[in-house]
This record gives sequence, C-alpha cells and structure tokens, in this order.
Amino acid sequence: MKEEYKGTTKLYSRCTEVEAVVLANGEYPTASLPLHILESAPYVVCCDGGADEYIRQGHIPNLIIGDGDSICEENRRKYGHLLHCISEQETNDQTKAVSYLLSQGKRRIAIVGATGRREDHTLGNISLLMDYMRAGADVCTYTDYGVFIPCRNTCTLPCRPGQQVSIINFGARRLHGIGLVYPLSDFTNWWQGTLNECTGTEFTVEAEGEYLLFLNFPIEP
Repeated sequence: MKEEYKGTTKLYSRCTEVEAVVLANGEYPTASLPLHILESAPYVVCCDGGADEYIRQGHIPNLIIGDGDSICEENRRKYGHLLHCISEQETNDQTKAVSYLLSQGKRRIAIVGATGRREDHTLGNISLLMDYMRAGADVCTYTDYGVFIPCRNTCTLPCRPGQQVSIINFGARRLHGIGLVYPLSDFTNWWQGTLNECTGTEFTVEAEGEYLLFLNFPIEP
C-alpha cells in the first residue's frame, strides 16, 4: 500500500479487516489501494464477467456469482465449479454477491470494480450501498479515486488536512459538520454536499438519518 494512505490508518484499516471483497464487473482497479484490497482479500467473489480480468491477472476467485451471461465461455468451462448462478433479474450481480456473503455470515465487505464503463450502472451500484447498510453489512466501495462509505446518524472519521469529502444526503435531517471548511445543511440534491474539505485529522457529520460519504485519495504520481 502506498505511503500516502498510511496517514489515515483508522479509516483504511477497514481494507485489511474485511471478511470478503466483491469484484464487480466495472472497470478493473488500477490505483494502489483498491488493488491492495483485492490482492490481500481473504475471500473474493467476482460478479459474473468481472471474473474474466481477475483470472487474466493470475488469480482464482473463491466464487463467481450472477446469471452467467457475461463471463467468457472459456472461463465458464474451466471454472464452472465456482459459478453460483442466480437467474432472477430483480437484483443486480453486486447485490447478489453481497446478499450471498451476508447469508454466509460475512458482514465486513469491500467492493471494488463497481464504477466506470456504464454511468447508469455506476450510479446504481453506489446507491445500493445504502440498502446493504440497512441489511446489516459494514460495507464500503473503493474506486481508483476514493472510498464511498454509507453512514447513519453521527459519524466521525479520520482524515488528513485538506482532504476532500462529499456528503450525499439520503433523507437525513439536521446535518451539521465539525472539522469541515463549509457548513452542512439538509441537502436535497446530491451535488449540494460535494467538494467539502477537512480542516484537521478527523471530521464529524452530525445527522439524524442516512447519508453517503465520499473521501478522495491522494493523487498518485
């Protein structure tokens, strides 16, 4: 893991403490932190075609989950014993993977590869984090640029001075920030809480209800 990430060890320690990682079928991660999470995962579930690149990179997943419509035929034949097919279309493959892990008692979950390619899929995958939190998962989505963290009520997190943080409201009330440059309010549109900035080594969002945080990573050379 790159040295820049170690200044916020309490936050990023969730990477090494996870019980499982879900690799979605978006863009395969290239930044140091999501790659570290994926490579050090104790258990990896690939969402259907997401297994193709994971296998091409020299890894073998513990499970491949989905309806089996996007994994290549060669990998379907070779790793069919790892394929857990769920044909219903009421949920996407990311949700099927998280639900399976919860059914196996794995609650601390990291998701990577959930963004990119299709913007509609990206928005859907991000918003679903709120459902997973309600279902009892301690879950975050890591991208090449930052981490999405679903939160409820008051939440305090470590940060670095100047780190950017966005607060996306999902119906929370009485939003108030401590350790942030700009004041918070009961935002009614996603853009309104974006691009705030941390002033110290931790910040707090006080609220009644649910919201989503996004913390950006240091820019890699």
